Amino acid sequence: MAEPTRSRVRQHREQLRAQGLRPVQIWVPDTRVPGFKETARRQCLAINEADRRDGTMEFLESIQDDLFDETDR
Repeated sequence: MAEPTRSRVRQHREQLRAQGLRPVQIWVPDTRVPGFKETARRQCLAINEADRRDGTMEFLESIQDDLFDETDR
């Protein structure tokens, strides 16, 4: 029974490759592990604090009209 599934998956992957696509493996944080929420919260607070100190977002927002056309948004 497993062979037809393997065959379908193989055919599907071959079709995708024929379209010029390739598989990519992406590793992401496991949000189920203990401590994830606190680590994410701490990192967000650190980013916000760094931005507050150096004003990076204000700078980017001030030049966004020069960087992007209205059609890009």
